[in-house]
Amino acid sequence: MPPATVFTIKQLHDDTGSLVRRAGASRRPIPITDRGEQVAVLANPALLRPQRRNRVLLPEYEAMMAQPPGQDIQAALNEIRGDR
Repeated sequence: MPPATVFTIKQLHDDTGSLVRRAGASRRPIPITDRGEQVAVLANPALLRPQRRNRVLLPEYEAMMAQPPGQDIQAALNEIRGDR
């Protein structure tokens, strides 16, 4: 497999549209360098893995969900919001 073509940040500045289209059609990411150091990568979105988030429930919300439903929704919301 041939090495990836590397472009400088100046080349990216001079020809952004062409390089972005090239990256979109490519199966390989295109490194962008600034003074020899890689600072960015242009890549086809299909090559990126979706990130998985670690979601955390607030303790106040968990406590509210553990209680039986009440009649006063506004009071429950005010309790959760606190001093906001």
